[in-house]
Amino acid sequence: MAIEHTSLGGLDVSRIGLGAMSMSAFYTGAGSDDDEAIRTIHRAFDLGVTFVDTAEIYGPFTNEELVGRAIAGRRDDVVLATKFGLLSHPNVAERNIDSSPANIRTALEGSLKRLGTDYVDLYYQHRVDPNTPIEDTVGALADLVREGKIRHIGLSEAGAETIRRAHAVHPITALQTEYSLWTRDPEDQILSVVRELGIGFVAYSPLGRGFLTGAIRSTDQFDSSDFRRNHPRFADGNLERNLRIVDEVEAVAQEVGSTPAQVALAWLLVQGDDIVPIPGTKRVSRIEENAAALDVKLTPEQVDRLTAIAPPAGDRYADMSQVNV
Repeated sequence: MAIEHTSLGGLDVSRIGLGAMSMSAFYTGAGSDDDEAIRTIHRAFDLGVTFVDTAEIYGPFTNEELVGRAIAGRRDDVVLATKFGLLSHPNVAERNIDSSPANIRTALEGSLKRLGTDYVDLYYQHRVDPNTPIEDTVGALADLVREGKIRHIGLSEAGAETIRRAHAVHPITALQTEYSLWTRDPEDQILSVVRELGIGFVAYSPLGRGFLTGAIRSTDQFDSSDFRRNHPRFADGNLERNLRIVDEVEAVAQEVGSTPAQVALAWLLVQGDDIVPIPGTKRVSRIEENAAALDVKLTPEQVDRLTAIAPPAGDRYADMSQVNV
């Protein structure tokens, strides 16, 4: 299976990427088997998946260290993306939004050290900082581009006006925002804005935080550290109502002879060549399954059927104040 490539605002990446977060943070089993996680990243490269996504907040720091070990000796095989802005340096005891120019430079130096590289291909602002004008943030990032420490600038969960203001300072290569069959928010305005400006779109949580795989039927499956235990869409009552979404995805999967995860990814892939999903996993078997979604062909009728699924019950975050600003 040869994985095709596409362009994110001029950055060549594999048509599907790999989110590394769950290998180290937030989900059940995170950090429990680094060897398998590294094998998963290596298997991704073998399959032709070149786009790997991490962030300093994942751990914090441990996920970048893990990715750094995995890409050692294979830096040329990977388009490496990481994120800053949810930690304020040097005091990182508490999560604190900080995209001030001084903090960006400190954050990047730490990321480069942990990743074992002298440049990052795509450096995202993880969340918009209400205390720092986006022009100042992007101006600092533009300096780092000129210094060769980052190749491309990205935003995550930014709103339309912020995207325009940022792009006016320096070209933004990609916007990363949640998008899937259970999170359709970008369709309202964001997708049209990034397409107008020639910015690529990276879809995180394209499997609905694992829900669209059909494997999650109860929060009892999560350990005490799993943030989904307090996620509105997994809350009592909402989870049960949202299973109707999975039922529809599973029905289409049976028709095409694939898994629900592959159908969810295939639907996202047909939404545009400028959309690159980065499903997360920490297992070799799952990266193989996800990559094979590129071979799933949905009929127009099946695409329409999936598109018609009603929105889920519950917000996509307990606190929505940090998204689309």
